[in-house]
Amino acid sequence: MSDWDETFDVIVVGAGFAGLTAAVEARTAGASVVVIEKMKAPGGNSVISDGGVAAAGTALQESSGIQDSPELFYRDMLKAGMGLNHPALVRVLTEKSAEAFQWSADYLGVQYLKRVDRFGGHSLPRCYAAEGITGATIIKALVTKAAELGVSVRTATSLSTLVTDERRVCGVVVEEGYDARKKTGTNTKRVKAERAVVVATGGFGADVPFRSTQAPRLSQEVDTTNHKFATAEALVTLLRIGSTPVHLSHIQLGPWASPDEKGFGSGPLFADYIGFLYGILVHPLTATRFVNEQSDRKLLSEAVMEIGSPCVCISDQAAVTRSGWNIDRALRKNVVQTFGTLEELACRYNLPAQPLLRTVERFNAAVSRGGDDEFGRPILTDSPPIQHPPYFAMRIWPKVHYTMGGVRIDERAQVIALDHRPIQGLYAAGEVTGGVHGACRLGSCAITDCLVFGRIAGKNAALAGHLDG
Repeated sequence: MSDWDETFDVIVVGAGFAGLTAAVEARTAGASVVVIEKMKAPGGNSVISDGGVAAAGTALQESSGIQDSPELFYRDMLKAGMGLNHPALVRVLTEKSAEAFQWSADYLGVQYLKRVDRFGGHSLPRCYAAEGITGATIIKALVTKAAELGVSVRTATSLSTLVTDERRVCGVVVEEGYDARKKTGTNTKRVKAERAVVVATGGFGADVPFRSTQAPRLSQEVDTTNHKFATAEALVTLLRIGSTPVHLSHIQLGPWASPDEKGFGSGPLFADYIGFLYGILVHPLTATRFVNEQSDRKLLSEAVMEIGSPCVCISDQAAVTRSGWNIDRALRKNVVQTFGTLEELACRYNLPAQPLLRTVERFNAAVSRGGDDEFGRPILTDSPPIQHPPYFAMRIWPKVHYTMGGVRIDERAQVIALDHRPIQGLYAAGEVTGGVHGACRLGSCAITDCLVFGRIAGKNAALAGHLDG
């Protein structure tokens, strides 16, 4: 075809963690690169994430006396994924996790807090938070590096079609001046990819018609932590040209979300980083514990959803102090509330007071002996008993958070067709892909996924003319 309006070596669709990472690596490898992003600014869901990265075998772990390995990380991911993960992809993520984390710090200049955290489903601490506890810290570093390298990032530009020539993707049709609310653009442009297209458009957590087709219970009544334009149109475009769908019905709920705020909000910092690690989660009618609070997200969410109404996460001042996290924003919004006594807390959430006191007493006994006989929850070595007022509490109700399903890729991030062969000139990375996380993604692994496979996709896309075959 000769009717192209522009030509680049590599076209990247999506300006989140995976897309910008792919763009930086493709440009570093010598390719000319354009990034198209349907929103008016880069970032998407990446900006509103908590900026957590999981990595095994880092220098900070070693200096902290934490003996981790890619193999242990691999086993944790397969366990959480219920064995549905594609093992080869998990191997790539876990073995390259420390390298990707270090690359983000050294090459991009991302600043991380000097601490290592452990979240549900991980067998030991391996999670790192970007400064400010926000993905915006990483996105800003990626945008800065892309600009330094001369990568063209075009916002308000939406993918309409992937252009194919027999089995090869050779370009895209885009709508410029795109308005995501109206789903219209001002003009159409055809852009040729001399080497490859990388699709990194994220998940479909806010696309109610698409997600409820895969999982009918996730109707309009179930809120999402995603921004409202996290939708499936790019995924559908990939499926239309014969990409293989994987695990589309596996949609993760965030068990640390609150019904007392919209979207992601500020409550998850308290629930996930403090309450589930040092406090307890109790049944709204009986005030008893009903689950290991450090279970993976699927187990926790299912346990809460089975009860059928919001549960209550409880902690105290000693836990907040020990954690080192600042929960002032959640307190200002009244998502997390504070109480002088457990009786006051029980009254506010309509919990039976005496059963709550007995639940706390049993949990404190477990903390004292260093083991939870009731639910097999690990007791952190620095855990204080819940007895230091003020007490803090938050209502918990899961929200759609992450879509584990997407298109199938191989270890080189090539998109795989229904005939099990790679689609030439087409790569994908991040939440638009499936197979990496199986039935359940562990906390802090999404950004790791984006960094690892974004780097692979970018490098291979830049060399696509030489590597395809």
